Amino acid sequence: MRTRTLRFGLYADEQGLAWVTGLVQEAARARGARLLGQEVRRELPGSGTGLTTAEMYDFLAEQWFYEHPGRPAGTREPVELHVRLACSLRTWRSIRKQVLTALCPEGDAPHACRVPWFAA
Repeated sequence: MRTRTLRFGLYADEQGLAWVTGLVQEAARARGARLLGQEVRRELPGSGTGLTTAEMYDFLAEQWFYEHPGRPAGTREPVELHVRLACSLRTWRSIRKQVLTALCPEGDAPHACRVPWFAA
């Protein structure tokens, strides 16, 4: 087993962030992966320029306003959820796929994501 990382750019408030975190934890538990740690980032380490998540994921705020016209953003902000797991590559792919499907279920009908996201 190797340490693997899941990264999701999110435009979320505390409730949305808790929901996404729960999705990741549930998927990891169901696949037998060990959660080594998670952190919510507002600045991207190693960027050298002090790049913030607000700059990196600004398009997610635009997505929110497009998909939820007239609804205020409230306390939502662009963040990155960084999760470290101990698992095989196959398990990592399975967890990632399950989380992405739960974030915004596929379908032909127009729909709006509960939390705008980007899989980094």
